[in-house]
Amino acid sequence: MTIVDLNKKYDGKKVVNSVSFEIPKGKVLSLIGPNGAGKSTVMGMISRLIAKDSGVIHFEDKDLAKWKSKELAKKLAILTQHNNIQMKLTVRELVAFGRFPYSGNRLTKEDNEMIDKAIAYMELQEYEDCFIDELSGGQRQRAYIAMVIAQDTEYVLLDEPTNNLDIYHASNMMRTVRRLCDELGKTVILVLHEINYAAFYSDYVCALVNGKIAKFGTVEEVINKETLAEIYKVDFEIIYVDGKPLSVFY
Repeated sequence: MTIVDLNKKYDGKKVVNSVSFEIPKGKVLSLIGPNGAGKSTVMGMISRLIAKDSGVIHFEDKDLAKWKSKELAKKLAILTQHNNIQMKLTVRELVAFGRFPYSGNRLTKEDNEMIDKAIAYMELQEYEDCFIDELSGGQRQRAYIAMVIAQDTEYVLLDEPTNNLDIYHASNMMRTVRRLCDELGKTVILVLHEINYAAFYSDYVCALVNGKIAKFGTVEEVINKETLAEIYKVDFEIIYVDGKPLSVFY
């Protein structure tokens, strides 16, 4: 996927300004930056949840805007910050939504097998008949990730997946993200506020400031004292292990 000269305005203010970058296939890419940097807006345009003002997103040698929604849903899945479903659903019913692009409401044997695999992968077997609103925050997040796994897309977009999770569940969520890439071969794009998670679990980082790309590159190229100080206007210290950033603090 290649993003070329992406732009977006709200109320006359440019919140995404000429953003261009390429998403490395089969890797974890984190979008970081201060509040108002444009991270979630960029993510929304990549997923087509937000209309772009101008620019082109090339996806599998085709303009993303020209993809039919049903076919795109077989290639790309997104989990937004706000996942509050009002219906009374069990975990299994929620995960089954991931199969909608393939079979609609008529689940096949293959669909049910994929649902079973997704539930097992997220270790939710004992909760599959429980209602979503009866689960803890961490369990709900795992259920939503299972739904994404059941959708069986190559690209997975997660907008602040650790939002409102305690450190235990947030760390587990990031380990799951890494497994999606390493074990299932997914390309994962994240919006993250926590720099340590971006440093430890990503392959590439795209740092945005005021709607523009401040730095794009490998973790080692972006997560360093000089770049972070430029982005966040704060002095950072970084602990390295084998040349890779392990812990970031200020």
